Amino acid sequence: MHRFLRSVGFSEYTKRQDIKRLLERIQQEAGELQVVQTDDGSRMQIYAETGRGIGISVYGELNGQDELERDYYFPFLRSTCISTQAPCQIQRHAEKESFSGICEEYRIGVSLIFYLQNGIEYMSRFYDPYRSMGISSVMLSALSVDGRILLPVEKTEKQREKLKVASAQRTQLLEAARRGDSAAIDSLALEDMDLYNTVSVRARREDVYSIVDSCFMPFGVECDQYSVLGEILEAEKITNNWTNEEIYVLMVECSDLIFQVAINQKDLLGEPLEGRRFKGTVWLQGQANFME
Repeated sequence: MHRFLRSVGFSEYTKRQDIKRLLERIQQEAGELQVVQTDDGSRMQIYAETGRGIGISVYGELNGQDELERDYYFPFLRSTCISTQAPCQIQRHAEKESFSGICEEYRIGVSLIFYLQNGIEYMSRFYDPYRSMGISSVMLSALSVDGRILLPVEKTEKQREKLKVASAQRTQLLEAARRGDSAAIDSLALEDMDLYNTVSVRARREDVYSIVDSCFMPFGVECDQYSVLGEILEAEKITNNWTNEEIYVLMVECSDLIFQVAINQKDLLGEPLEGRRFKGTVWLQGQANFME
């Protein structure tokens, strides 16, 4: 089974036969279908929402009887907010017709890689010379199977404003450094050295999570999974209508990047409230908004 299937409320589906019956039901009760004609046949993607914004997508090829032969499936959470407008490109995976998006997002300091939810739309534009493939923005979401709630770091309004200014300045330096500005590279190196020294001193008498307010860093060997720590802006509990399992959907701000996270109530330690922090590992997804 897909590891993150439990994130959208299917934690009891652990056997192959259970998954097979679930996918057959999805094909019968599909709420949204998209079909594209390629050079070697027709492809179809099905989206079945099993709760508000959550569900499972099935992708495959149509045979001679217009029946779907499944290639793969994945659980999804549809985001309601635009996360980034950074330059983005899409690349196909080697082993199947699925895609990853890659954004040069300066705010987090690394190339942001996510699993593309609307791959069939990208394919339809790829095979249509009259439609644009330019990407205007990306709506990011994430699924998690391991998370916990931390208390916030206490900050005054003046400190918050100071941090926003510092973050904006660092983003500008990162952009300049990527263009080869030697002064910006030197400034970033000195800033990192000062930060390391400050953290080393404070870590002797403080907990690390009172020093590190948020973080966004790659996790494990898969390029679209991350370890995140960020402030909860909104918290909502929704129900999977097929299984009655309860799912938390959290709007999280992490390193100035805003996205939504879905996690099964069983997998979340603590009570998520606005202002508290979410810490966990996530599988990052995204929907690309194409230019018309």
